Amino acid sequence: MRVTSSLPGRLDAAIIDLDGTLVDTLGDFAVALDLMLGELSLPPIEAREIEPLVGKGSEHLIRSVLAHVGAVPPLYEQAWQSYQRHYLAINGNHSTVYPGVVEGLQALKDCGLKLACLTNKPTNFAVPLLQAKGLAEFFEVVFGGDLFERKKPDPLPLHKTCEALATSPARTLMVGDSSNDARAARAAGCPVILVTYGYNHGEPVRAVDADGFADSLVQAAAMIRPACPAARP
Repeated sequence: MRVTSSLPGRLDAAIIDLDGTLVDTLGDFAVALDLMLGELSLPPIEAREIEPLVGKGSEHLIRSVLAHVGAVPPLYEQAWQSYQRHYLAINGNHSTVYPGVVEGLQALKDCGLKLACLTNKPTNFAVPLLQAKGLAEFFEVVFGGDLFERKKPDPLPLHKTCEALATSPARTLMVGDSSNDARAARAAGCPVILVTYGYNHGEPVRAVDADGFADSLVQAAAMIRPACPAARP
């Protein structure tokens, strides 16, 4: 674990990523994509080949998978409709909540932080998944990648989430699993901690510019506890 002095002395809120941070959704991606490819009479793709493609939104994922299997670009719209249908049908059935997530979210709430879930996943995928996994109750707001003009790593989604929480970026922590989250946080002016177990586009997560790294959400909560409202005089 590395912590730097750029973590603030005071925090009011935390924005938390979904795929690779809260829930291991690789199984859901693999099943939905396999069904989509089969429906389009395209060759399958292995789960290990999907993992580096996760994190930049479903549109990017679909285009990347089509390119990987050698499909022509005009198939995108048909593929996207197929993928949405299959993903919604199996959403959450092949995914698991990471160890320490429930305890970590509760610790962050107990610290007095406002919590938001911000993901590049479409909102109509994200909300049912959080509900199915018993995590929705922890969050004041949930924003998917389709709700804003631009997705992470652009800072716009973080700025909009801070507005919804009525907090300043400098006192709103981003917790994610990839350079996508870190770059968005840096551009938005938010401090950022990355978990070490998620999806980072096939690259070592500890090589990313972040303010700290945690092996679980419980550990992340412990790292920032002194900056939380509950710890203030």
